[in-house]
Amino acid sequence: MKFRQIAATILLSSATAFASIFVYNKYLQDKPGMFQNGSDDIPVNYAKYTSMPGTAGANAAPTDFQQAAKVASPGVVHIKTKINPRKVSNNLERRKSPLQDLFGGEDDFWDEFLGNRGGRQYYIPGQMASGSGVLISDDGYIVTNNHVVDGADEVSVTLANNKTFPAKIVGIDPNTDLAVIKIEATNLPYLLYGNSDEVNVGQWVLAIGYPLNLDATVTAGIVSAKARSIGINRQNSRRAIESFIQTDAAVNQGNSGGALINTAGELIGINAAIASPTGAYAGYSYAIPVNLVKKVVNDLLKYGNVQRAYLGINYSDPSVMTERERQELGVSPDFNGVAVAAVPEIGAAYKAGIKRGDIITGINGVPTPTAAEMMEQVARYKPGDKITISYLRDNKAYTVSTTLKNAAGTTDIVKADVLDYLGADLEPIRSEAAREVGIDGGVQVIGITTGILKKQTTMKPGFVILKAGDTKVTSLESLKKALEKNPSTQLVGFYPRMGGGLVYYNIKMTEDF
Repeated sequence: MKFRQIAATILLSSATAFASIFVYNKYLQDKPGMFQNGSDDIPVNYAKYTSMPGTAGANAAPTDFQQAAKVASPGVVHIKTKINPRKVSNNLERRKSPLQDLFGGEDDFWDEFLGNRGGRQYYIPGQMASGSGVLISDDGYIVTNNHVVDGADEVSVTLANNKTFPAKIVGIDPNTDLAVIKIEATNLPYLLYGNSDEVNVGQWVLAIGYPLNLDATVTAGIVSAKARSIGINRQNSRRAIESFIQTDAAVNQGNSGGALINTAGELIGINAAIASPTGAYAGYSYAIPVNLVKKVVNDLLKYGNVQRAYLGINYSDPSVMTERERQELGVSPDFNGVAVAAVPEIGAAYKAGIKRGDIITGINGVPTPTAAEMMEQVARYKPGDKITISYLRDNKAYTVSTTLKNAAGTTDIVKADVLDYLGADLEPIRSEAAREVGIDGGVQVIGITTGILKKQTTMKPGFVILKAGDTKVTSLESLKKALEKNPSTQLVGFYPRMGGGLVYYNIKMTEDF
């Protein structure tokens, strides 16, 4: 009896199941569900990761950073700098009296007559600061940020084993915010270069440095973006190059010049900046990619300065272009590349046939959807190097070869000269601007980075140099010759936006700035 009841129950359940399937297939299968409000709704799923067979699984342990930190930490050093107090007199910056302009005469006479002889003297107090650096050779060469050693009278380096050495500045490049310094030591641990081109968004990275004057500190994060331009270097130079690796590894003041490494312990970047409204870490930090670092370091060691190659274009970045600018150049709103706004005749792009309105999409086969990425690629080469440029014209793709040139429009190696010691971004004043203010010519100071002008004067960007001593300045070459003739001289000029009164700066040209 019991068996019959069980069998009947099974048969009844089976019949019910078959009936349910039949009704669903015939009447309900193609009808929308009761929670759908219309055909425009998008189906959603929980963002839960379900591991597939053979994978590590969602509960796998994170990457272990112990080995990478152990390998790299000894190669990161603590840099301390000292800027001595400086006596400054307002004789370094003074305006001529209208009486002197009218009657002429020596400065000393008018200073005494007007009661300004000697001027008011005061001291700029000394400063002490610290940062980080990375050993790149076993004989003491160290790469760091230019702003870590900028203007320093004394530089010292403390190794991971607490030994301290005096350091000498070998070379600087304010345009990339990099510097090379040297200590006299041997058999030192150093970091191996990685390949920043192979760095991908989302990969683990470690930042190593000496933040807040602490001992060596290691923090971890991921690469959150590449080819970031944040404008920090352009505050001093229009020729600045920014193509940062952005990470969320904690970086604070003092980390500047330290290492960004991958999980193999290889150097992939030099930490340089943070994005923060408070000055302390707030989520994002920025590192100079090591492939650019290698080029700058090699140039500083081989030539004493960076051999900067130029493509020879004025460009517009799609991220900041207005609709009017797009229309003027004839490019679509959604173009992916760097729009060419002008092509000077002395540049490499002009010789290659690049025209206004073209869109540069790649350098040597590497895509360059933004200006930062294009600048980074070009910055890896020196004048005389041959490259290929990929570009769009009228929605058609082209690739052309060209030879990069220096700022003067030649392929010559640019040697360090007296103008480099000024520490400024200089260019001849444009003829139309000169006519507007009624002068024959001059040299305009576009930006001041590091060097004599920053250390010895209070000069600001925008100053137009008209004379160096008794020599009239109409070009960079005339300024160079005047400074070579008389290393201790007076720069005479004016600020066009400050009324045009003559301003005087006394400088002394020395290599020890």
